[in-house]
Amino acid sequence: MIDFTSFSGLAATTVFLFTVIVLRYFLFGFILHWFFYVRKSSRWEERKIFSKSYSRDQFRKELKWSIVSSVIFALSGSLLGYLWQEGYTRMYFDMGAFGWWYLPVSLVALMVLHETYYYWLHRWMHLPKVYRMVHKVHHDSHITSPWTAFSFHPLEALIQAAFLPLALMIVPAHPVTIVFLLVVMTVSGFINHLGYEVYPEKFDRHYIGKWLIGATHHARHHKQYQYNFGLYFTFWDKWRKTEAPVALRVVRKKTPQPVTEPDRARLFIIKPRSVK
Repeated sequence: MIDFTSFSGLAATTVFLFTVIVLRYFLFGFILHWFFYVRKSSRWEERKIFSKSYSRDQFRKELKWSIVSSVIFALSGSLLGYLWQEGYTRMYFDMGAFGWWYLPVSLVALMVLHETYYYWLHRWMHLPKVYRMVHKVHHDSHITSPWTAFSFHPLEALIQAAFLPLALMIVPAHPVTIVFLLVVMTVSGFINHLGYEVYPEKFDRHYIGKWLIGATHHARHHKQYQYNFGLYFTFWDKWRKTEAPVALRVVRKKTPQPVTEPDRARLFIIKPRSVK
């Protein structure tokens, strides 16, 4: 077993986690970039959110910040190992301790807790002084793409990375649940920044879909900063009335009630509120 309390153990774990995180980022980014931006299926082109493509300069900046974020995420993983080995977390390995039923319950509990943590910190990060120092790097990507998913200022990456160690000091969780949560985080991050709407038409009006965040929902936040602060779910945005007034998911496809160009203008061509 790795000794997370030793420098060599922490260093080896950090290097390993950094390698895994970076490979995950490039693997997801490359596959999604190729499928949506290179292959350019006519079916998916109708679902493209932004009329313009992201610039090479934006792409280079996103790669740089994403690699820095990966270092911080790796350090957070090593810290979690240290906290677990020192007995500060509520991680458990005996499946019989809580039973199989608790796995999905703990996953949902962690996701709701993460949603709450992120929503309120996200709103805090949009305070003008905090925004310039912490959150502006992410919003420099006005046109989102798969490469935007990990593009954060180091301070924001640190805030994001702090959630899991803090949460696992409160919520009992099995490693299986933690792995599922990390998968959800990754998939959600890439879907929300994809620049293409992957959910079905009218999904936002479905009794389940209306509570989930997708690419169109989050793309609106990158254009109008005062709306849509959620991570996975829309319940905080709905409750605090910070969800965008126009709730339709905009996809350019033929439907019985097609979205018109004036509707699209209201959604995506409105200039973001300036932050002084």
